[in-house]
Amino acid sequence: MKKIFSPLEDLNTSNKTSIIGVWLIGLLLFWVGCATIGTTHMFPTPFQVGNGFISLWNDGLVVHIASSVWLCTKAVFISILISLFFSYTSTIPAFKPNGLFISKLRFLPLTGISFYLSLLFNDARNLQIAVLVVFMTTFLTTSLMSMIKDIPIQEFEHAKTLGCNRWETLWEVVIQGRIDYVFELVRQNLAIVWMMLVTVESILVAAGGLGYLIKNQDKLGDNGKVIALQIIIVLVGLLLDYAITKIRKTLFRYSNY
Repeated sequence: MKKIFSPLEDLNTSNKTSIIGVWLIGLLLFWVGCATIGTTHMFPTPFQVGNGFISLWNDGLVVHIASSVWLCTKAVFISILISLFFSYTSTIPAFKPNGLFISKLRFLPLTGISFYLSLLFNDARNLQIAVLVVFMTTFLTTSLMSMIKDIPIQEFEHAKTLGCNRWETLWEVVIQGRIDYVFELVRQNLAIVWMMLVTVESILVAAGGLGYLIKNQDKLGDNGKVIALQIIIVLVGLLLDYAITKIRKTLFRYSNY
């Protein structure tokens, strides 16, 4: 018992499972309490949320999940290509300002970005993808450039000792030698795209998606379905996160990152 309250303690699987179970039970009790105690209820009851799940499923929830995941997949794929280009070319002094400029765009608010993108893209679906791409690209480029900057100088010296020229060093040390890091950074930045779904999917209602559903149910005041959709969004996001982690560990079994 004393171990679970000691900092930096390494617990076994049984203890970890017990701690998670206790917190989940506490969260459930807090939920029930907020939903039933007093005259002002902060949340709908678990029963109402359960009915929300059933109703959403009967109304074609799977189609909306597929639409959101496909939108996210396209945006992430394009973002990776753009981010890798600007990050790797930032190792060349003449092109480094481009990567720094992309990185600084992460401070630009959504309104400022979406206004100019709407002038470039007439199709609403392409506008959705463009907004997600801009947001993920700015943050992913920042992470990738930081990763390159943190590569130990010894690795570059080692490549030089082996007779690699500068372009070969770029390939061996930065590109090929850090592919596992790229997967991890993509996993971390995927949350940015997934978080933006609710806002972005409201641009094109006809395409549906989880963002459209949660906006629609919020307007109707159906809190049971709103909470159910939030749970679904979190679970799907965690599933995508797990999938990328599994792919990275399968491809790079000896990676410590």
